[in-house]
Amino acid sequence: MDFEFAFEVTATDTDTHARNGRFHTPHGIIETPVFAPVGTQATVKAVRPSDLHELNASLILSNTYHLYLRPGDELVKEMGGLHNFMQWDGPILTDSGGFQVFSLSETRKIDADGVTFQSHHDGSRHRFTPERSIAIQENLGADIIMAFDECPPPDDHDYVKHSLTRTHPWLERCLAAKIRGDQALFGIVQGGIFADLREESGRFVTDLDLPGYAIGGLAVGETKPQMHAVLDVLHPILPQNKPRYLMGVGAPEDLVNAVMRGVDIFDCVLPTRLARHGSAFVLGGRLNLRNAQFSRDPQPIAQDCTCYTCQNFSRAYLRHLVKANEILGHMLLSTHNLHFLINLMAQMREAIGKGTLAQFGADFLRHYED
Repeated sequence: MDFEFAFEVTATDTDTHARNGRFHTPHGIIETPVFAPVGTQATVKAVRPSDLHELNASLILSNTYHLYLRPGDELVKEMGGLHNFMQWDGPILTDSGGFQVFSLSETRKIDADGVTFQSHHDGSRHRFTPERSIAIQENLGADIIMAFDECPPPDDHDYVKHSLTRTHPWLERCLAAKIRGDQALFGIVQGGIFADLREESGRFVTDLDLPGYAIGGLAVGETKPQMHAVLDVLHPILPQNKPRYLMGVGAPEDLVNAVMRGVDIFDCVLPTRLARHGSAFVLGGRLNLRNAQFSRDPQPIAQDCTCYTCQNFSRAYLRHLVKANEILGHMLLSTHNLHFLINLMAQMREAIGKGTLAQFGADFLRHYED
């Protein structure tokens, strides 16, 4: 089944590069800018699909590498694809597995054809090529799929330049291998922190006229100014009529800074990972609910927060759950943290529509402490 993927810009902010958009997919329209909760293994940790709907999540991400290893992409296909398997009826994005192949496998061999690696579960050996990554993602059945590439160290110019000589042909092979017409293949712009390599990669990837473009290799150790500089370099290169996806970025201040630089889509494990460690997003930064100062605190995490957690539970109770390592603590804090980011994106969409994002961003960043 073929589907005509389309992205329309519905509003622009005159003082920044931000824009509101609508990306049409087989499982619904994604209003951008948008934050996508990460469901690595076909589940957003400690959050039910019904809760994601209540949080107004419109896009979630799952992971090709992890689902290939367990339970296996063929099994997911047999069960009707990811949407049916995990009972999520909205849009899904899968990454290519490239980042995990390079970050989780201690012994790997890269060649012009692909990567041989060991499973981090049992040490068994596997091989990913661009064609294999696409085949796995077609079995999984997400609406948006990613090209297989390498995420190189960001600050080694020679290595990054050499990496692009692999990444760019791999993208062409991914495009040639793609069979399904109901999946949008996004190319990934790499290039580390180097303006010349980002420009080179950006022009190569966008010349292929894909449904959307991802920016990879950021939030991997570079400084915030270096991240911003890369986004500034890419803004005039990436087409205005295609969605832009900044991979693996989810700290609130990064979302605000990147939206003002024209980014549309984000994903990150941060909100649920912080929740499992007892931390909650608030406008002033983060609350560590393990701290003793909250043991008798009757307040919610945030007085003006409308999430289920803040409407029903005190900091004292949440601290008790965290200290006791109760699963409910993970659930409630994950709900709050996801609400914080999803609501932040909604606030930015509203500000873009009003033409006030620059002031909104300045106010937010002035009060937010990482």
